[in-house]
Amino acid sequence: MDSLGAQDEKLAVNISDRAKLLSTLQQATGEPVLIHLNADTTWLVSLPYPPTATDKPAAADGSGVRRSRFNILLDPWLQGPQSDVASWFSTQWHLVAPSVQTIDELNLLLTEVEHGKEAAEKAKTQQPASPSLIDVVAISHEFTDHCHEATLKELPRQTPVFATEKAAELIQSWQHFDTVITTPGFSSESGDWQKTLSVPPLPDWVGIGRVITAGNALYYHSAVIIAFKTVAPALHKTEGNQSDATSAAVIYSPHGIKASDLASVKSAGIETRALLHGLHDVRIWLTKQLNLGALNGLEAVRASGAKYWIATHDEVKKGGGFIAPLLRRTAYTVADAVQSEAKSMGDRAPDYEFVELGSGDALVLV
Repeated sequence: MDSLGAQDEKLAVNISDRAKLLSTLQQATGEPVLIHLNADTTWLVSLPYPPTATDKPAAADGSGVRRSRFNILLDPWLQGPQSDVASWFSTQWHLVAPSVQTIDELNLLLTEVEHGKEAAEKAKTQQPASPSLIDVVAISHEFTDHCHEATLKELPRQTPVFATEKAAELIQSWQHFDTVITTPGFSSESGDWQKTLSVPPLPDWVGIGRVITAGNALYYHSAVIIAFKTVAPALHKTEGNQSDATSAAVIYSPHGIKASDLASVKSAGIETRALLHGLHDVRIWLTKQLNLGALNGLEAVRASGAKYWIATHDEVKKGGGFIAPLLRRTAYTVADAVQSEAKSMGDRAPDYEFVELGSGDALVLV
């Protein structure tokens, strides 16, 4: 296990440094990029279109320039509080400011990444609003720190939303989005991930699914899998034969997942570039385990074979209501987890890089 080393620091950048961000992305044309949009668990997964892709959208300015990245927004919660059941029961606020305040601000950032500063400046005054570069949204849970109505309603109606069953029902009740799809399940019996997870309107080289967790009806401890085809940079100069492509994935488990459930990913021949799993053990006093924390995370990294373990859902938020004083949090570190497991793991210790990304931090997943 290594933390992000000095040789890899060039792969990490904050979106506030626009010049470095654009330079980093220009050099990472064939690699996925992960951006932490708040200090909690809102993420943007930006995937490079494969060289052979024929479905790259054109820029809206009529220039004929084709987009280079497909953007997936995970669990967006930007401004305002979130409440579950009722405000008196549980309400939370961010203590760390999100790196973008609105969906429009995020879209301007993506416009600058794709088409340059001049295009972004023009988009600020464009009426009607400039086209959205957020291609799809994925929602992991129905709880409002993951499924935040006010933030989601900032998105255009035509944005496709993939959501777990209860979250999909909630989102459909708002009657805001034209397309809400219940996230398909993925298990060791699923076979070819493209046939299972590449559900229209996704392109055939991208899939979004839910790792099936037996006996967990609410899928609280579960994971969203974003699978995709990627071509190694060395192969970009070839004819782009699809047989050269590798199946890869980002696995997002904000509350943690039983490690054995991730075996299906490895058995399907999918390379896990990054596992997003928290460090903190969070529970409601005497009743319910919420976030499984670093000890479970280490087992999940080992089961998935992830190259990067990236912390998520560890923001200590301002809380109010009945539940707030009942929450218990143990802030483990990766060192704690490794020390705890050292004797039992031995030679089975996973080889990975651990990364903590703050609000606005981005990482190239090489």
